[in-house]
Amino acid sequence: MAISTEDPQNLPVTKLTGIGAQTAVRLQKLGIQSLQDLLFHLPQRYQDRTRTHPIGNLIPGLSALVCGTVEFTDASQRGRNSVICRISDHSGLLSLRFFHFSVQQMQQLKPGVHLSCFGEIRQGYNGLEMIHPEYHIIQPGETPTEATLTPVYPLTEGLAQSTLRRAIKQALTLCLNHPNSLSEFLPENIRLALHYPSIAEALETLHNPPAHISTETLLNGDLPALKRLAFEELLAHHLTLLLGKQHYKTWQAPSFDLDLKAKQSFIAQLPFQLTKAQLRVISEIEADCSKPQPMLRLVQGDVGSGKTLVAAISALAALSSGFQVALMAPTELLAEQHFRNFSQWFAHTDSQIAFLTGQLKGKARANTLQALADGNAGLVIGTHALFQDSVNFQNLGLVIIDEQHRFGVQQRLALRAKGQNQGLVPHQLVMTATPIPRTLAMLQYSDLDISIIDELPPGRKPVTTSVIPSERREEIISRISHWVAQKRQAYWVCTLIEESEQLQCEAAENTATYLQQTLPDVRIGLVHGRMKASDKDAVMQAFKQGECDLLVATTVIEVGVDVANAGLMIIENPERLGLSQLHQLRGRVGRGSIESYCLLLYQSPLSQTGKQRLAILRESNDGFVIAEKDLELRGPGEIIGNRQTGQIQFKIADLVRDRALLEQVPSVAQTICHQHPQVVHALIRRWPGGAALQKLDDLFHTVYSP
Repeated sequence: MAISTEDPQNLPVTKLTGIGAQTAVRLQKLGIQSLQDLLFHLPQRYQDRTRTHPIGNLIPGLSALVCGTVEFTDASQRGRNSVICRISDHSGLLSLRFFHFSVQQMQQLKPGVHLSCFGEIRQGYNGLEMIHPEYHIIQPGETPTEATLTPVYPLTEGLAQSTLRRAIKQALTLCLNHPNSLSEFLPENIRLALHYPSIAEALETLHNPPAHISTETLLNGDLPALKRLAFEELLAHHLTLLLGKQHYKTWQAPSFDLDLKAKQSFIAQLPFQLTKAQLRVISEIEADCSKPQPMLRLVQGDVGSGKTLVAAISALAALSSGFQVALMAPTELLAEQHFRNFSQWFAHTDSQIAFLTGQLKGKARANTLQALADGNAGLVIGTHALFQDSVNFQNLGLVIIDEQHRFGVQQRLALRAKGQNQGLVPHQLVMTATPIPRTLAMLQYSDLDISIIDELPPGRKPVTTSVIPSERREEIISRISHWVAQKRQAYWVCTLIEESEQLQCEAAENTATYLQQTLPDVRIGLVHGRMKASDKDAVMQAFKQGECDLLVATTVIEVGVDVANAGLMIIENPERLGLSQLHQLRGRVGRGSIESYCLLLYQSPLSQTGKQRLAILRESNDGFVIAEKDLELRGPGEIIGNRQTGQIQFKIADLVRDRALLEQVPSVAQTICHQHPQVVHALIRRWPGGAALQKLDDLFHTVYSP
């Protein structure tokens, strides 16, 4: 292929020899369309074919390259029909077994032919054998070994390793030898300070690693070539979020005039004092909202730290300045809880509070929508329904999103865009009661300023957690009577491994029925996701008012339920939930001053990892410590949640393996933005993951275009 001025990285894979339309379709299933995609499709492991192993030294389980002479080839009738080819060297005999074969293949493998073959050694009927090894007929004077380790790539159905290896080899040759390809976007002074190879050297090393590098080094993240690529990918992601933040900050936002008298009056009517941490975070929010640039702030706090009240005082600042506030929660149960709390806290003010979920229909819905459009409703609390097309605001000044990790970035933008009014966009406050590991906070929320409420209200006692086998279930049930006799309340949480909400609800219903039969003197309530909102509300209200002793529920009570007298929680099958979710559930007890307990009723036998996970929960009440451990044990996908990980499809970076690299990313990103702004967009465009992230960047332009 003649070299042109065009960067070959942008060429389609069909330009390569041996890649036809059908193979291109298969490559597309792996996300490979261009030569650049091929270059960044890294091996998942490596084979060592740089040396041959004597047959006499082979052991079962070893994958090895051997050379030998064919002794005979014949069909075998033992077990499945197969062809056996016996080869030998000076040290021993080895059988090659083929279940899928052709006449031509049998003719090739005739006695006296010299073969090199690679595969896993197994124990067969008549000694050691390889099943369907990769083999090659050695010609006179030919060297059977390879100069580099052999890459093994992720495949899809119908695509062979040999096809992918040839394609990547062609792509590397074209791009490495082209003057306009594989440009170095990482500034030289930064690259050298980090001791990273060039982008070309890194790709060459990973696709064709020299024999002296061990396969362990190639896979464990210690190799500078792999670090280089992972770092650049993380950097591209971080730069994309920074660009989005910069775009948003170029817009104008309403400046709130803080009404100190209204604020003091609001705080004075509360039945408790604010903590120093709450006051500090409130000050940070008020400072942001007093500026004409839109706030983008994430408030993190452990369960029970008082984030909702911080949100309420932030809402007060907007309302007293004449602007509307929208608070979005991920579930109706949590939205209802917020509506009750806010209605109580704002009862002494003139603010009209609206409630909007998908369940609100007919005239009630029409009236609520009209009140928002007219500006008569100053504060609206609801679910995803808030960013539907039919919802319009007169002057939305503040958007509050609770449990941020449950919403995608596009959903945040859609609600924020509703506040556009005369060139102004609303301030945004997002909250989470799921402590985010520092690694993920740097990765996922680098477009947000972060505040942490790191103090619990005085008088709170840590929850005592016990890990108990399900064989003691009846013993635990009998203890509930004693607990209730002390005028205390309890939760019984049912979980199932199945995703089906219906099955989870059936499990809760069956458990409630059984417990009512076993404990006839205990007043039992039931809450699950398939109940009508009004029915759930009635049960929750009864539980809060002490008219119900034991609440049987699914994980819908993970957030938003606050009953100070409930000091006992039993969680069935805790091994099926993540640590952060278990910590959230446990946070429903310990809300008052009474001694509180959480019993984790697991199914035996418990795996070693399961024991380790539940031990972490037993030993710690610190949500941030638990979140870090959860990240180590489960990985980022389950911590962030699918709605968020759908935005981030890393090609090379591994958030657990590469955590140390993330520490360096923010400072390098700032340096590049200030000193080398010309490479920012090029870095983002280079990465396969960056293409998806670029859509977020585009979305900022689309949503906020004048």
